[in-house]
Amino acid sequence: MSEVVNKATLAKETTGVLASLTTGQKNEALLVMAEALRREAQAIIAANGEDLERGRLAGTPESMLDRLALDVGRINSIAEGLQQIAVLPDPIGDTLETINRPNGLSIEKIRVPLGVIGIIYEARPNVTVDAAGLCLKTGNAVVLRGGSSALSSNRKIVEVLHTALAQTAVPPGALQLIEDPNRSSVDEMLKLNGLLDVIIPRGGSSLIQNVVLNATVPVIETGAGICHTYLDASARPDMAEQISLNAKAQRPSVCNSMETLLVHRDYAVQYLPSLAESFRTASVELRGCPETVALVPWALPVTAEDYATEYNDYILNVRIVSGLDEALRHIAEFSTKHSECIVTEETEHAARFLQEVDAAAVYHNASTRFTDGFEFGFGAEIGISTQKLHARGPMGLPALTSCKYKIYGSGQIRS
Repeated sequence: MSEVVNKATLAKETTGVLASLTTGQKNEALLVMAEALRREAQAIIAANGEDLERGRLAGTPESMLDRLALDVGRINSIAEGLQQIAVLPDPIGDTLETINRPNGLSIEKIRVPLGVIGIIYEARPNVTVDAAGLCLKTGNAVVLRGGSSALSSNRKIVEVLHTALAQTAVPPGALQLIEDPNRSSVDEMLKLNGLLDVIIPRGGSSLIQNVVLNATVPVIETGAGICHTYLDASARPDMAEQISLNAKAQRPSVCNSMETLLVHRDYAVQYLPSLAESFRTASVELRGCPETVALVPWALPVTAEDYATEYNDYILNVRIVSGLDEALRHIAEFSTKHSECIVTEETEHAARFLQEVDAAAVYHNASTRFTDGFEFGFGAEIGISTQKLHARGPMGLPALTSCKYKIYGSGQIRS
C-alpha cells in the first residue's frame, strides 16, 4: 500500500468519530494546537531554516522565500488563526431548512462535514495549520500534500499538531501529511475516489490546472490571481496611489495582489508619471503599453503574455485605456475571476463595474489585498474559490460542509 493510500485510509477511518464530536471538543483541540505551536516555535523555525537554505541554494526568488519563511511573529499569527476559528460559530448540525409535507412527512436539511478533504498546495507552511484548523472545526479529516520546498517545515508542524491532538478528543489520524515529494503522489491523490471526498488545490496556475484537468475526485478550484485595478478619470490621486501601491507592493507574493494596473487616458496624462515614480521607489518594475512607455520612458514594453501572467513579484503591467468599457473588456479577457478593483468617484461607473465584472470579489475604492478570510471576518480560510459551484470567494467554515436531509415519518408509504 502506498503512502497516499495508507494515510488517506487512516484519515477516512476517523470520520465517524469526527462527525460525533461536540463543538466544545473541537474548540478545545484547536486551542491546544495553538498553544503547542507557540511552545514549539523555535523547533518549527529550525525546520523552516532547512527549507529556506535549500531554497536559496536552488535559486528560489526572494518573493517566494518570503512566502515560505516563518518567524516567531508569523507562528504567533498562525496560532492566533486557530484561536479565531475556535470562537467562530460551528456550522455543523445547523438546520438550513424545514419542510412539512401534506402527507405528514417532516423534512429537515442540516449541515454535515464533507468527509475527507485532500489539500494540495505549494510553499506556504501556514496553509498546513489553517487547513487543519478549518477542516477539524467542521468535522472533516484532512490529507495534506504540501510542496517539497516546505517539507521540513510541514513535517515538524504536523508532528507538533499530532502531539497536541493526542491530548484531546480529536483523533490525531484525522490530520495526515503526504511526505512523498514526487509528483506521482499528487497524481495518486487526484484519483483517490472513495477515500477522498473533495480536493482543494492552492498555489499557482499550473498546479491548479493540473488538478482541475486530471482529478476524478471532485475539485473546488481556488484562485490563481491575475488581479486588476482600474483608475478611472475621476479617481482621487491620493487614494488611487495608496490603493495601487498597497495592491501591488504590500505583499506581492500572494494571490490577491495586483498584476495589472489599468489607467484612464485622461488620468494617465496628468498623474501616471508621478505614480510610476512611487512604484519605482517601491522597487516595482513596470511593463507598459506604448502609451505608458511614452509617459514613463523607463518602463519596459508589455506583451500579451505578460497580461496573462501571475507574477507574485515586484513586477506590474500598466495599460492605458480609453475608459470603463475598454477596462471591462481587458478584465474579461485576462482575469482569473479572483479580485478586481475600480477607483472612481463616479457612482454609475462603480455600479457598472461591480455588476458586470465576473470575479469572486469586486472592489470600489479599496485594495484587492482584502480578499482574505481574516479580513472578511471568516477567520483563517482554506483558499479563495474562483469557481461558481458550492463555494466562491474566501472559503471559511460553511464552505467545508455539505448537507443531508433528515426525514421524519409516521408510517407513510408512497402510492
